[in-house]
Amino acid sequence: MGVSDDTVRRLVADGQLSAVHPVNGPLSIDGAELAQWLRERAKAPQLEGGVASSARNKLVGLVTEVRSDPVMSQVEMQAGPFRVVSLMSTEAVEELGLKPGVLATAVIKSTNVVIETRQM
Repeated sequence: MGVSDDTVRRLVADGQLSAVHPVNGPLSIDGAELAQWLRERAKAPQLEGGVASSARNKLVGLVTEVRSDPVMSQVEMQAGPFRVVSLMSTEAVEELGLKPGVLATAVIKSTNVVIETRQM
């Protein structure tokens, strides 16, 4: 969720989320309820001068490193707690003005996203 434990406790206390309070264990929130709560509050990130797009997976962040050769570049950015790495042409990097400190949006097409879970 990207918030502190105290914030979650306040959300439960305010009735925004329900939780189970086991006698000898941590507070437990139903995953499906939490997912619905997050989805209802989700806001698509926007940069100034918004751009319309069919892509739904967008992460706004700060460019932290650019490594280039004459043809290709590797661009790293930090979007909240997430490190995003993209490979693109050096021409595109120059056209977009990508360099450390620039605010940018990583747009991820859903057909190229790998989802993993822990095996239990």
